[in-house]
Amino acid sequence: MSLILTFLGATSTHRIKIAVTAAKLLSGQGKRVLLAGNVEPTMSMLLNFPVGCDPQEIAINLHVVHLQASVLLERSWNDIKQLESEYLKTPLLKEIYGQELAVLPGMDSALALNAIRQYDESGNYDVIIYCGYGDSRTIRMFGMPDSISWYWRRFHQLFVNSDIGKILIEAPIIQTLISNLFNFNWMDNNFVHPIDQTISFLEKGKEAVADPKRVVAFLVSTPEILELAACRYLWGSSQQVNLTVGGLILVTSGNVDAKNMIPGEFSPLAVSVFPDTSTSDWQILMDSLPDFEAQALEAPKPIEINVCERKVSLFLPGFEKKQIKLTQHGPEVTVEAGDQRRNISLPSSLIGRSVTGAKFQHNYLIISF
Repeated sequence: MSLILTFLGATSTHRIKIAVTAAKLLSGQGKRVLLAGNVEPTMSMLLNFPVGCDPQEIAINLHVVHLQASVLLERSWNDIKQLESEYLKTPLLKEIYGQELAVLPGMDSALALNAIRQYDESGNYDVIIYCGYGDSRTIRMFGMPDSISWYWRRFHQLFVNSDIGKILIEAPIIQTLISNLFNFNWMDNNFVHPIDQTISFLEKGKEAVADPKRVVAFLVSTPEILELAACRYLWGSSQQVNLTVGGLILVTSGNVDAKNMIPGEFSPLAVSVFPDTSTSDWQILMDSLPDFEAQALEAPKPIEINVCERKVSLFLPGFEKKQIKLTQHGPEVTVEAGDQRRNISLPSSLIGRSVTGAKFQHNYLIISF
């Protein structure tokens, strides 16, 4: 399993520069590194190498790849057509070719996440550095496994309990029709295999994002007050998808005391100073980077559940009390902060209990049951 590392912040050139530096640092330590970025010239220019759509080794232990959405869509479409041919007696998609598909908004993030999953499962890399948009789109991307699994849980149960769902499940004529259309035996439940596989992918994704040993983000900012405010918002939004933020990397010129330049609102994050200099001496830049894995383990956890006290604590920096909404519908609790909404899966001992109180203090939303 790989450590998946990404960077969040307003200025893309700084984030990409730090990602490239981190790739050089970690590969120099003997780790097998894959640097994966969006299709834009900055990464290729910094590496002085034409990055392609397949991993290429440019130095010992260092591979690079562009996650080009159109190429990823074409490859995923071929996989879908293959899956369709296995389960459908008369495939419908064979006349539609991946080369003609246009990338719709949001597809690029889903395709990038799937590509990262595949590279992670390959076992070829110890570290995957994802150099994406670095904003709310990246945060939503890492939140996809949790969001999609929630949609499946809620709507699947709703469908099963509905009249039409009962008819489709129980009616012999429907079962016969499905058996004639698909390459599986309805009574043997062979049709559940692709569904179970998808659910397994989602659960593994949720577990990985929640584990700071597996997925971690670092904030990148200059001392400029607007960039710092944007970073703090991204920090809080990351907590909403259970993504650990390991620290803040401050990009600045000259020798500065980072603690005096950063407002207390970023406590208890560790702050590192990254020099805003040319890339003529990569060693200086590498020496300025933090220990990513160690800081990730020391960072505040996005959520903590105390079963004995029947309390759930959510760490939500960057938000004020009036920006947070709490609702309870069905078996889960929904927390809305900023533009992120999170449905919290409760342990069995708390399922069915109503919320008895909630308070927001010291950046924590504490929910009592």
